[in-house]
Amino acid sequence: MGAKTKIFGEHDEATIKQIETCVAAGGEHGVLCADGHKGYAQPIGGVVAYKDKISLSGVGFDIACGNLAIQTDVKREQVAPKIGKIMDEVVRDISFGIGRKSKTRVEHELFEDPAWELKPMRDLKPTAAEQLGTVGAGNHYVDLFADEQDRIWVGVHFGSRGLGHKTATYFLKAAGGKDGMDVPPTVVDEKSAIGSDYLAGMQLAGRYAYAGREAVARHVVRGILGAKIVDEVHNHHNFAWREKHAGQEYWVVRKGATPAFPGQKGFVGGSMGDDAVIIEGIDSPISREALFSTIHGAGRVMSRTAAKGRFVKVGNKRIRQDGLVRHDEMMKWLQDRHVVLRGGDLDEAPQAYRRLPDVLAAHAGTIRILHTLHPLGVAMAGRDTIDPYKD
Repeated sequence: MGAKTKIFGEHDEATIKQIETCVAAGGEHGVLCADGHKGYAQPIGGVVAYKDKISLSGVGFDIACGNLAIQTDVKREQVAPKIGKIMDEVVRDISFGIGRKSKTRVEHELFEDPAWELKPMRDLKPTAAEQLGTVGAGNHYVDLFADEQDRIWVGVHFGSRGLGHKTATYFLKAAGGKDGMDVPPTVVDEKSAIGSDYLAGMQLAGRYAYAGREAVARHVVRGILGAKIVDEVHNHHNFAWREKHAGQEYWVVRKGATPAFPGQKGFVGGSMGDDAVIIEGIDSPISREALFSTIHGAGRVMSRTAAKGRFVKVGNKRIRQDGLVRHDEMMKWLQDRHVVLRGGDLDEAPQAYRRLPDVLAAHAGTIRILHTLHPLGVAMAGRDTIDPYKD
């Protein structure tokens, strides 16, 4: 596989140092995707392969965060004239934000999984049941798109909600992990008690995330659009998989990176208001160097605080200091592209992100683009919602 770490695109020194620190902490090979930026202990867009270890920091706090795109049987002309009403229904039916309960109880067989008997899973089960089918905050969304043939797609991006965050927090603490961005990753042996319990908890959070994304996206397709499902493209991008590369077995830990094995499809979103894509992995020497991994989005170029500013205390009042992005700039960007927004804030503005075509170009030779999706409607948590999900 060549050099220890394969780097795609341009990155600052801090992000490169972070992936190199992760590989040095027991990793065999590393990859930094073109949408990469600093994360907690392991960069977003970072991939590390371990022989017999698992990185709790590498999977991160939002275990099994991922994307689902559903191709429907309806066309742009059926949706575009009433997109505002449709997006109103999306935010009426689906809960966005932190600590929210689902507006409709979602029953699922995953709640029979024996892994719920593990600590801390058993204590998290009641809340997890209430939250299944909710979206969360930050850059998590429900979007409607039209592709190059004017077919409508529904795309969602979120993970395992409070279940994943509390599971990650519990195991990181139990393993003696340090909190913060500039800390070494917390790596444990896969066969240790904590390692085996963590893997069971991670797998359960993965099932939960898949079920949540399916519940939300399928409700929008069937319950709001009154459409049929033609195809589904579904991937985690914060997870660890047991994989074979160059004849060797590894735990491949991807944080903000999409698995892209030959023929495997992925849904990759741009920033709010930008086009998204359906991609497919291809086989090539550079794909193998990339551990068959690719981007999960456009990638931030400024922090959330830099984009929208921060609150400071002046006397007894909290005053918001201006950030680097202006609200009128964000809204003009969306209006020029005929995108209807519900919720959202300046930290998710397109100006805070790279452009998706640029990061896709950096991965040329590893993926092919099957469809380009133009957003018609975007729904996210509102500006008053704080996102505690650290990755």
